[in-house]
Amino acid sequence: MRISLLLSTCSAIAIFTLSNPALAEDERAEKAALHEQTPANIIVTAPFQRDRSDILSGASVLQGSDLTQAIRPSIGETLQHTPGVSATSFGPSASRPVLRGLQGERVRVLVDGIGSIDVSNTSVDHAPVVNPLLAERIEVLRGPQSLLFGASAIGGVVNVIDKRIPRSVPDEPVHIDAIATYGSAADERSGAGSVDVPLGDKFVVHADGSYLKSDNMRIGGYALSPSARAQALASSQLPAEEPEEGEEAIDFAGNAAIRGKLPNSQAKTWTAGVGAALITETGNLGVSYSHYDSLYGVPVRYATLPGQEQEAPRLDLAQDRLDLRAEVETGGGLLKAIRARASYADYRHFELEESGEVGTAFYNKGMEGRIELVQADHGPWQGASGVQYYSRNFNVVGEEAFLPKNDTQQFGAFTLQTLDYGAVKLEAGGRYEHSELQALPLEDQDQFFAGKRTFDTFSFSGGASYGFIPDWRLGVNLSHSERAPSAEELFANGPHAGTQAFEVGNPDFKTERAWGLEAVLRGKGENYSFEASAYHNWFSNFIYEGLTGEEEDGLPVYQFSQAKARYYGFEAQGSVTLATFGEMKLVADALGDYVHARIVGEGPAPRIPPLRLLGGLGVTSPKVDVRGEVEWTDDQKRVSDFETETKGFTLVNAQINYRPWGTERPLSFALSANNIFDVVARRHASFLKDFAPLSGRDIRVTARVSF
Repeated sequence: MRISLLLSTCSAIAIFTLSNPALAEDERAEKAALHEQTPANIIVTAPFQRDRSDILSGASVLQGSDLTQAIRPSIGETLQHTPGVSATSFGPSASRPVLRGLQGERVRVLVDGIGSIDVSNTSVDHAPVVNPLLAERIEVLRGPQSLLFGASAIGGVVNVIDKRIPRSVPDEPVHIDAIATYGSAADERSGAGSVDVPLGDKFVVHADGSYLKSDNMRIGGYALSPSARAQALASSQLPAEEPEEGEEAIDFAGNAAIRGKLPNSQAKTWTAGVGAALITETGNLGVSYSHYDSLYGVPVRYATLPGQEQEAPRLDLAQDRLDLRAEVETGGGLLKAIRARASYADYRHFELEESGEVGTAFYNKGMEGRIELVQADHGPWQGASGVQYYSRNFNVVGEEAFLPKNDTQQFGAFTLQTLDYGAVKLEAGGRYEHSELQALPLEDQDQFFAGKRTFDTFSFSGGASYGFIPDWRLGVNLSHSERAPSAEELFANGPHAGTQAFEVGNPDFKTERAWGLEAVLRGKGENYSFEASAYHNWFSNFIYEGLTGEEEDGLPVYQFSQAKARYYGFEAQGSVTLATFGEMKLVADALGDYVHARIVGEGPAPRIPPLRLLGGLGVTSPKVDVRGEVEWTDDQKRVSDFETETKGFTLVNAQINYRPWGTERPLSFALSANNIFDVVARRHASFLKDFAPLSGRDIRVTARVSF
């Protein structure tokens, strides 16, 4: 019923788009030429465009040459140098963003404002179906602003914006964008391209594709951490025990000797998509179809003895997706615009054993749609409201199915209202969401809970900012967030080969709630800019997954639990022009972030990134940019039970951007040397940190062209 209503509304908007003669909005980003970019200080991940200085929580934008230098096979690694962002780093292909120490269900990864509709939130070994190669712009919102896109997004939102549904009509017969990259650490070869062709002055068609292939990733030393390697060497000296039925004997000595390359970290991914849009002065209507196909390896904790059927799982992933976007500018006194966005995706992945046989199959069919009503401006008052619907049918099939077949239905209503009095700006937002989660185990899955859970959640935020001097603004925001537990947190009860863990949920979980307080300071001058935010979140019924110290089916048991929790931290970044020589500038920049998290009554929360500082010095000019940077990450000694400490590291990187014809012609080359000194680095947020370090020395060359 809700799907039919949403589709009917989208159709009505489409008809209105073609027939309404209202005046176009002066600030339409769609009017910009394809060679131009939305300014970095404008945030489009919202019902209406906003200046980043007005947002009352952390916000970052990655585009242009910065995005070209940052692109990696996964979205998590692409955002690794964004303030407040870490990554799950479950190998180079399966790396999801971690925002302010929160990951999984609490971080929404969007594609042009709609969820990626995959199962990456289910487990850290599942790659997000997001292609950074085709990204035009990536926006990261941390904190309560993200609640407009789902009650679960307490940590934040990552929105990857592409051009699959065109936003403007090219002013040339054919418009082409292309990018090609080579990375030495994994012998990575990748390329992507898109073509936009106008058919008349209002209609444009689009096609794109990408390909990536990489080998096992090079690492700077041993695969195992010092503590894990010492344990493996000690175990190799003990008399060999006869493995239990169905288990294989572990090659401890062989695992301790692995160095130089990370086994089973190779990948091959290709994508293809087509789209079309009708664009008028009063609105637009566009649709697209895309296919995503990937085969990648998942690093293992311990390999088995040679000659045995070794568990080195690979994931064979595919998704077919349909997207729709529509907008009409009404020009009325009540509403300025009506926008609709909807997607449907059919996803599956197979967890392959060493023999190539399918061990476990994951099937997910999902639909998400939202309708936004943007109010006409009335003096200082600006706002938007809308509704959102999400549906997921998820099934895991196989001997190692750790979840029953389950359905999730969510309906949400949201609003954002702002008042701009110049020096003083006020903001308030709210969201109601109704969630229904139902477990439908098969006849032979009696270990799972069977039944339905329903949740009604209410989230809101309010804040104010004050411009105390020109271009400097201080803001404070108070928020209350409520999140329904996910199906994985409620219904899990079984072994998961990909993460090599036995995961146990709890169907009796209550709604997770949090109060949050955040202060933001932003300022800029002729030769400098600065931004900092500090936050504190008080959780009740916080859901977390931790090691119990027990084993089941030969796997460590990870139990989901609920308790009170406290998260606080800060993010800061800034840049300053030290000297100017004609068109050349000497620029220094720095960023830092820190999270402190505690489960009340238990101790430190698991997998929390430690303090990180990054500083860079570079020369910029119209044709050439040269930059060097040092990234220092502290030790993480605040660990939960059965979690190991992580040694800190220092990475040194350098990069050059070259534009042969300057900024007037869209051709650029990027050369970077990452981890120049081949340091063995491990992210504390990763489940595999003791078994899979980050990349060793990596020389990357990228070419991008747009014409």
